[in-house]
Amino acid sequence: MGKIILASSSPRRTSILKTMKLDFDVIPSEYEEPHNQTVFSYDFVENLAYNKALDVAKKINKHKIEALILGADTIVVIDNKILGKPANYEEAFEMLKMLSGKTHFVVTSVAVVNSKSLEYLVKSDTTYVTFESLSDDKIKFYIDNYKPFDKAGSYGIQELPEGYLKSVDGQIDNVIGLPSKVVEELLSQMN
Repeated sequence: MGKIILASSSPRRTSILKTMKLDFDVIPSEYEEPHNQTVFSYDFVENLAYNKALDVAKKINKHKIEALILGADTIVVIDNKILGKPANYEEAFEMLKMLSGKTHFVVTSVAVVNSKSLEYLVKSDTTYVTFESLSDDKIKFYIDNYKPFDKAGSYGIQELPEGYLKSVDGQIDNVIGLPSKVVEELLSQMN
C-alpha cells in the first residue's frame, strides 16, 4: 500500500514529510482536542495523535480509499505541566518566562492508522530543550517579531534567534512537530 495521508494542516509537518521524500496527500483532521488536560502523560498525547489519524481514516474509509493515515500531536512540558498554544500575548510571555533558563521536554506522538482495517501503531519521541536565561526584552522581541501563537510552548525552535537556545538533546524535527525516524519506523511496520 503506497498511499499516505497526513491528518494535519501544519506546514511544518508537511515540510518534514517533503524532506523525507514521501509521496503524500493532506486531509486535516477535524478531531476536537480536549484542552482541559494540564498534567503530562504519554497516554494523553498518544491518544490525541491516534484520534486525529482515526478521524481521517473513518472519513476516507467511506469512500473505499485504502491509505495509511499519519496523525501527530506535539506538546511542550515543563515541571510535568503541559504548555499548549498561547491564547494571547500575555500567555505567550508567561510561557517563555517559565522556559527561560530551564530545561523542558517536547513530546511528539505519531499514529499511523490503516484506513481499511483501522489497525494502528503509535509511538512517541522525546527531546530535551534548554533555553538561555531570557530577559523580558528578549521575550517581547521574540513574540513581537515571530508571533508564536500557533505553537505549543509559544516558540518554534527552527526560528529562534541566536542567543535563545542553550542546548537540544534529541531529534530537532521532533520539536518542530514530526520525528522523521519514528515516521519511517511506523510506516515500514505498517507496510
